[in-house]
Amino acid sequence: MATPSTTRGRGAVSNASGRFESRKAEAFDDGWNESDEAPAALKTTVTAERARVIISRNDSPDIGFDRSINPYRGCEHGCIYCYARPAHAYMGLSPGLDFESKLFFKPEGARLLERELAKPGYAPGVIHIGGNTDPYQPQERLLRVTRQILEVMATFRHPLSIITKSALIGRDVDILGPMGQAGLARAAVSITTLDRALARAMEPRAATPERRLEAVRRLTDAGVPTIVMFAPVIPGLNDHELEAVLERASRAGALSAGYVALRLPREIKDLFAEWLAAKRPDRAERVMSLVRQMRGGKDYDSEWGKRMKGEGPIAEILGQRFKFARRRYGLDRVLPPLDVSQFRVPPRAGDQLELFG
Repeated sequence: MATPSTTRGRGAVSNASGRFESRKAEAFDDGWNESDEAPAALKTTVTAERARVIISRNDSPDIGFDRSINPYRGCEHGCIYCYARPAHAYMGLSPGLDFESKLFFKPEGARLLERELAKPGYAPGVIHIGGNTDPYQPQERLLRVTRQILEVMATFRHPLSIITKSALIGRDVDILGPMGQAGLARAAVSITTLDRALARAMEPRAATPERRLEAVRRLTDAGVPTIVMFAPVIPGLNDHELEAVLERASRAGALSAGYVALRLPREIKDLFAEWLAAKRPDRAERVMSLVRQMRGGKDYDSEWGKRMKGEGPIAEILGQRFKFARRRYGLDRVLPPLDVSQFRVPPRAGDQLELFG
């Protein structure tokens, strides 16, 4: 059962069973009070995942990449709106607190990537890193899985894009900088709000807004073309900050910007509504009403072409505001495509000697 003691510093306020579980668990009042022993704080666990491949592929028509790498499952940032939460149900875990406290990492990621890129007939294409969960969440400081994957990408001169809401990406500018200057790398930094209190409640273990802006500056100074994503846009909660976020992004050196409307598939719908009632009760009803107005009266519409932006008058106004602000702050540049022609399989030890065998 989740309590204020166990959920402090976390995004979700509950831990309902995943949708594939035969047994369901739900919170109830067991009479615990201040005179009882306090429950232990929720700790993060990290488990190695023995993956067989590292590159995932998709054919979604409204996603700008067809292949991606996710070094981690689950995310300690704890963003309540995270569209990756439902995937934890496939692990037999809750998309709630389990998603942000029971993490999995791929220790063989770099080796698997090297093997896949070196296969005869491999056709290079931009690989997106972090399309599901953040590649720079706190555990990356120690595990360095993302760092090792970037090292392989640099060795193969393989183009990549990467997205994060962590300042830790600045650690890897020694790799990303030269790749960016060579037309092989592009970065995106997600900035949802400039309100530090809202950020702490909504994305409790992610970097502060100011540190994300510093990351944008550090990336651009190193030569990495950087996009700022105002995502997700939540009507009635952070949509009023759109222009301010884009202005600050421009001042930090970003070259372009994008946005995505709040998406509430599967369990996220209930988790987000629960969070609103607990953390922003004064506006919970209005926020959900506005969300439904952007989704044809539903909490979510997964139709391709609509799911990222929504529809209806509110979505149209939001789109117009974004278009004008993007132009005003010089964030409407069209970035050149990343260069796949530089890809090469590096020689392995002993390759030269084999010529004389």
